[in-house]
Amino acid sequence: MFAAERRQLILEMVRANGAVSLRELARVVQTSEVTVRRDVRALEAEGLLDRRHGGAVLPGGFTRESGFPQKSHLATAEKTAIADLAASLVEEGEAIVVGAGTTTQELARRLARVPGLTVVTNSLLVAQALAHANRVEVVMTGGTLRGTNYALVGSGAEQSLQGLRVSRAFLSGSGLTAERGLSTSNMLSASVDRALVQAAAEVVVLADHTKLGSDTMFQTVPTDVITRLVTDQPPAGDDRAATELQALADQGVQVAVAGNSEPGGGGGESSVPSGRGRRRDVPLPGQRRNGGPGAPQLRSAGALAESSAGSAERAQARVADLRRR
Repeated sequence: MFAAERRQLILEMVRANGAVSLRELARVVQTSEVTVRRDVRALEAEGLLDRRHGGAVLPGGFTRESGFPQKSHLATAEKTAIADLAASLVEEGEAIVVGAGTTTQELARRLARVPGLTVVTNSLLVAQALAHANRVEVVMTGGTLRGTNYALVGSGAEQSLQGLRVSRAFLSGSGLTAERGLSTSNMLSASVDRALVQAAAEVVVLADHTKLGSDTMFQTVPTDVITRLVTDQPPAGDDRAATELQALADQGVQVAVAGNSEPGGGGGESSVPSGRGRRRDVPLPGQRRNGGPGAPQLRSAGALAESSAGSAERAQARVADLRRR
């Protein structure tokens, strides 16, 4: 393929998806990441796109949101590795919330094997992944369906989460920086994600390396509220992504890096030293529930909130702190 043909294809992919990793571009145009990086640099010089950490985005500073069909084909190997590692954090009998996104959908597929689990979600795709899981209770929020990512949003979703208390929230987004934390391109999605955070004692962000350093319009989780980041290993030479990971760790975020992001790779974990000296070999505390056998049940979040009185003192303190923010 000639350089002009490669660059035209790269440009079409970025215009269709909003943001594409160098690794994915190299795979599609069947060349090396070094060559793709050179092509992206040339296209940026013409003002046709902007370079970002390990990828390319539409020009203009802020990336726009891609639809689910486009997102589902991006960084698939990285999302698999991240989901494997994130699932290892979840304990039997725990109650958690899981936000919308392609990475959280991958996580949900693995959570189907955790007995006694209760999952609260606003994502139809997460619920679908767990629909036939044995001994997993699925609790869906109310709200208005947003078709681009198959998520329930709006005041109905936010109100159904009021009074809810769970141990952990698993969220993804469109961008993650040490300065602003997690962000997304849609105001309604951001508002629901904030409500999910308020319901949880701890926040775990799932983000592949292409999102590191990307900044989108609406902040969902400030950096100082993020407990842990689960990500993949940035490609060799992506110094900016590595710098962003270190900056997040310096602000107290526990960074867990999937040891092998290639297809068929193992699920090992490495970590980035934290400026606050937090340990990473201690699992996050879970909220135990007595799960019984049988098919999963779909209930409203309001019904679960009524039955979850007497939650852990730590969770209440965390939620109070979040609301003061």
